[in-house]
Amino acid sequence: MAIDKFETSLKKLEDIVKRLEGGSLSLEESLKAFEEGVRYSAYCSGKLDEAERRVEILLKQKDGSLRREPFKAENNE
Repeated sequence: MAIDKFETSLKKLEDIVKRLEGGSLSLEESLKAFEEGVRYSAYCSGKLDEAERRVEILLKQKDGSLRREPFKAENNE
């Protein structure tokens, strides 16, 4: 299932960040971990972008029919 792969990739990315922040890796190990992290980050970002494009809010009309409306993300800054 795609969700499992996303969750697994996100967990691996979090683990990589912790290892990099720990400071115990050699330069070569840090570079390899960073490269791996970039791949996981790109995958997760792509999946989130894909999900955002697919999300639609269904609004019930007075006549009982459904109207599709594109999802608009709120900017919470």
